[in-house]
Amino acid sequence: MRIEILVDEEAADLKISVTCKQLTPDVEKILATLRMMNHQLTAKKNAEIYLLDIERIIYIESVDRKCFIYTERDIYESDFRLYELEQRLEEYGFFRVSKSFLIHLQSIQSLKADINRRIRITMSNGEQIIASRQYADALKKRLGVI
Repeated sequence: MRIEILVDEEAADLKISVTCKQLTPDVEKILATLRMMNHQLTAKKNAEIYLLDIERIIYIESVDRKCFIYTERDIYESDFRLYELEQRLEEYGFFRVSKSFLIHLQSIQSLKADINRRIRITMSNGEQIIASRQYADALKKRLGVI
């Protein structure tokens, strides 16, 4: 891979161009990372690739090494691992609440104390997610509940 940077003082906007022989998973990952900078995330559904606005995402779940992205109406699949999405989406208000879930804090509808210091989180789409003990205190702190 060769990277070229052209500085043009007269450029009106940032332009990124990718030239490749074929669209490989590595190239798709690079493009997905660039889109996240534009507040979008690439995801697949029914063999089609979609550009999702990050603010539409309610939560992300990892099942059998696959990540599923939940919006109000649809479920998409991501090529990224949960820890990669966590790193990239943290600045947009996402928070890891268990080893399998990453939630969008703006999509929380309510919180309820559960057994063994866990927290039951109801999301805006009605889904309930359990924050494990390991993440519960950090979640409370992040939300200003403590």
